[in-house]
Amino acid sequence: MPRNLVLLLSRLLFAALFVPSGFNAISGISGTTSYFAGLGLPLPTLAAWGTGLFELIAGLLILAGFQTRIVALAVAVFCIVAGFIGHYGQGGDDPTLAFLHTQMLMKDIAIAGGFLALAIAGAGAWSIDARGSV
Repeated sequence: MPRNLVLLLSRLLFAALFVPSGFNAISGISGTTSYFAGLGLPLPTLAAWGTGLFELIAGLLILAGFQTRIVALAVAVFCIVAGFIGHYGQGGDDPTLAFLHTQMLMKDIAIAGGFLALAIAGAGAWSIDARGSV
């Protein structure tokens, strides 16, 4: 498969995860705030808005291929931090929930790895980044 097609597909798949997640976090801000409050985060409303906006904007930037290397690095860090805050050690004494949270943490780590690869590879020829270097 050609490199630029794979990079475009990668960006589309990442955007398919982050754009709806950010939109849902913002459109359901009370639920998002409750989730962050349940994690014991200070200023859960600010955390909810910040997370939702970050996911939405970063997802759109990745989709468009704008400042891809920088955004991909930022999202990789975000995934690791969010994974550990939201999933590490969660589930308590319920083995099913503990397993689910462990799997979600591993998913976040794997997504971070994908974003690191995108940060190294760049957005490819079918992106705003490529148009700026012409």
